[in-house]
Amino acid sequence: MAKRRRTNAPQAPAMLVADDLGKDYGDLVALQPTDLQIRAGEFVALIGHNGSGKSTLLKLCAGLLDASEGTVSVAGHPVGSVGARAALSYLPDDPVLYDDLSLWEHIEYLARLHGAKDWEARADQLLADFGLEERRDDLPVRFSRGLRQKTALVLGLVRPFDVLLVDEPFVGLDATGKQALLTRFADLHAEGATLVVATHDLRLLELVDRCIALRDGEIVHDGPIDPSEVVALAG
Repeated sequence: MAKRRRTNAPQAPAMLVADDLGKDYGDLVALQPTDLQIRAGEFVALIGHNGSGKSTLLKLCAGLLDASEGTVSVAGHPVGSVGARAALSYLPDDPVLYDDLSLWEHIEYLARLHGAKDWEARADQLLADFGLEERRDDLPVRFSRGLRQKTALVLGLVRPFDVLLVDEPFVGLDATGKQALLTRFADLHAEGATLVVATHDLRLLELVDRCIALRDGEIVHDGPIDPSEVVALAG
C-alpha cells in the first residue's frame, strides 16, 4: 500500500468550509450545528455508526440537501453554485444511472458535461483498473450491486475536480476493486486533490491525514487517530 503523504495542510487554503451547518427534519436532528474546515490536499476519513450523520454532511457539502441552518462553501464558492459544482465531484453510496445509456455513454456524457480534457485515455485506464473493459457497451442499470458501485467510481473519477466527496465506496466491491480504489485514492492524494471519504473500511485509515468521527449528528473527534480508537469512536 502506498505510504501516506504528509501535507502542509495548516498553510493550505480551505477548500471545504462549513459554518454552523445543521440539518433537521422536525424533531429529528440529522446533523447538529457544525463548524468544519478541510484544506487543499487533505485526505480525510469520516467514520461513525449508521445514522451518525456522515451521509447527511456529505450531501449538504455537495449541495444535494438544503441546510436547516448555516452555510457551506467549496473552493470559495457557495455550495450549489456553478463554481462549487465545477470544483466538486460527489460519489454517492447508491449511484443513479440512466436506463438507456451504456457504460461508455455515461462516461462520455459526464466527461463532456464537465469539460474534461483527454477523458478517453483516463476512462480507458479507469475501466481497466476496475475490471470493466468488457462491459463498456453494456447498460450499467442492469449491473450487479458491485458492478454498479465500480461504475459510480469511474463516473466520479473521470471528470475534473478539486474536491472529491465519497460515501461508503467499498460496499459491494470485490478484493480487487477495493485494492484498485485504495491505490487510486493514494494517487489522487499524492497529486494534491482534497478527499473526504465516509467509510467503515479501516484500511483507509492507513492513508488519511485526518479522521473525523460523528456520533448522533455531532463531531466527537477531529484529528489523527489510533486504529485502536476506531471501534469506540464509530460505535
